[in-house]
Amino acid sequence: MNAPRRIDTLVGSTQNEVERKLELADSLRNAGIPDGELLDNLGVFLTRQNLSRITLMQKLYDMILPVHGAIMEFGVRWGQNLSLFSNLRGMLEPFNYNRKIIGFDTFSGFPSVHAQDGGKVHQGQYGVSEGWEARLEKILCFHEQNAPIAHKRKFELVKGDATKTLPDYLEKHPETIVALAYFDFDLYEPTKHCLEALLPYLTKGSVLAFDELNCADFPGETVAVREVLGLSRYALRRDSSNPLVSYLVID
Repeated sequence: MNAPRRIDTLVGSTQNEVERKLELADSLRNAGIPDGELLDNLGVFLTRQNLSRITLMQKLYDMILPVHGAIMEFGVRWGQNLSLFSNLRGMLEPFNYNRKIIGFDTFSGFPSVHAQDGGKVHQGQYGVSEGWEARLEKILCFHEQNAPIAHKRKFELVKGDATKTLPDYLEKHPETIVALAYFDFDLYEPTKHCLEALLPYLTKGSVLAFDELNCADFPGETVAVREVLGLSRYALRRDSSNPLVSYLVID
């Protein structure tokens, strides 16, 4: 197998942390665990950070169990959150085929950056490997087949610039109510445009979660939230085990 091409991202870890992470990744790639048992033993390779993120996704999902509507993620990248949401649906509300999970991404990195984004990021960062969108689709299909009511399609990947694809999606699906929107664009313009587009589709109890608020590397996300929602209108909450992720509940 060819080594994956290098993908440009911002790295906040020390060199020692990066090296130890690569050692663990190598241990996973060369584990020697039989294929039939590998998925059953992924916990061996979970780090504290990985596990804290999984528990946070369950916390967010628990909050929307009584709320009608879809889950949308803005900035899918490799699709970890979409996979977690799909499995949480299968665990927590296995017969709720109405809970659609929709992911928006270019699958080619940042399409552009704005002056509000602070100058540390640039076009093309945070892409994925070639053909990953199709592979992710197959993985999400697997998760769907691994839960009840598997004959109903309950997820969708929407490829392209979400400032254009989200309005198109909402126009084609006027029935849409959004119970949870997870923003991981990192950037000013798509966060602002998509927040504005979503407001009419939220209900009391809807949760908006953000991956990079109050983050100096990605200031545009905070600026967008301040301009669209205001910072004093809603109580921003965070999880004690995650330094960046925050959320608010529409009341």
